[in-house]
Amino acid sequence: MCESGFELAMKQKELSIHATRTGAFGKDMMQEARTATTSRKKTPPPAVKPGGSAPTGSGQAFQHYQSAVQLLQQGKYEKALAAFEKLLPVAPPEIHERCQMYIATCVRQMEKPQLTFLTPEEHYDYAVSQLNTGYYEEAREQFLSILAGHPDADYAFYGLALLDAILGHSQECLRNLARAIELNPKNRLQARVDNDFQSMVDDPRFTELLYPEIP
Repeated sequence: MCESGFELAMKQKELSIHATRTGAFGKDMMQEARTATTSRKKTPPPAVKPGGSAPTGSGQAFQHYQSAVQLLQQGKYEKALAAFEKLLPVAPPEIHERCQMYIATCVRQMEKPQLTFLTPEEHYDYAVSQLNTGYYEEAREQFLSILAGHPDADYAFYGLALLDAILGHSQECLRNLARAIELNPKNRLQARVDNDFQSMVDDPRFTELLYPEIP
């Protein structure tokens, strides 16, 4: 991971999340990214111990869910797919739909060619452009792809938090925003004035995260 790439990427966080600079990544490229597919050999290792059984308890299910999400964020799509598919039959109702969504994300990521970006900033710009134009799953895939190469990219976690707020996924929003603030405290100030978090303003956990100084 190149430090200069991160320094360049951090400059983007001073801009509004709505600043869309598609540049070379115009409509043609967006359409191509959504339709192009290639074949790729799948070798999905199991996400749990070989020969082990799927989680039966709710606590175990959530632990396996978190592990699968981490695999997805690391770009290990084959492993993440295997983990989500094994979890799906016993997943509690509150995460069952998310498991299906992430399974679809893994499949799309494995079936399409990866876009190439010169810098993390360019990659982030493209992800934001997808978010602003309503291509939410494509945006999520791109934010996760950034994290696969740059696990400490606070701006990618911030982008995921925004996306989750827009989609009404409050728990994921809080988790990703907390990580973004942990990596870069300036994200707390940004979130306070970001209208895309409107759906979270009545959640006391969101208020506590943004204003920890208030008892």
